[in-house]
Amino acid sequence: MADWLLVMLYDCRSPADRDRGVAAAIEAVKNGELVVLPTDTVYGIGADAFTPYAVRALSDARGGSQQAPPVLIGSRHTLDGLVFSLPKAARDLVEAFWPGALTIVVEHSPSLAWDLGDASGTVAVRMPLHPVALEVLRETGPMAVAAANKVGQPAALTAEEARDQLSYSVRVYLEAGACPDPVPSTIVDLTGETPRLLRAGAIDLDQLREVAPDILDERGA
Repeated sequence: MADWLLVMLYDCRSPADRDRGVAAAIEAVKNGELVVLPTDTVYGIGADAFTPYAVRALSDARGGSQQAPPVLIGSRHTLDGLVFSLPKAARDLVEAFWPGALTIVVEHSPSLAWDLGDASGTVAVRMPLHPVALEVLRETGPMAVAAANKVGQPAALTAEEARDQLSYSVRVYLEAGACPDPVPSTIVDLTGETPRLLRAGAIDLDQLREVAPDILDERGA
């Protein structure tokens, strides 16, 4: 019971509760604890990207996923601090679709003091289009964020659904209502000479090619 009492769910549809919830989430992340927050796709479970034990706790909470989690950021400018160099196609796609449902895979700077798992020097990064998520991220800095559900279970479309699966492994849950359009983000690999579409999602191939005409569709390859 004591552990359960430490788990807080804040209804961010109420201005006062939102302020308290965002502040509690920021504090939790800075203390190396886990939070659940809304994004423009589905709810995510997040941790400070630079706290290795928090990133491991995120994986354990989801049931031991070995996949390196994506990183969410609260500003386009943050991207420049994470990568060694950013291809022109990456800058063009970010300019066109961020904040939004586009995840880009890029080579991260070798000097970064983080351990996201076996990602071979790359990171999947996104700036979500959700005011609550952005408010948290602008104070915490980059967060490792994965879907807020157990591996193999349905994606959480509300914070309450996430709490049903993750219970007291998470310190703070931020509720913002049901996801209006729970389509996953589109993933584009920009680590090579030519951009490659790895997963189709909210942004389709035609939209991407308006910005990066040479993008290859490698789904199922």
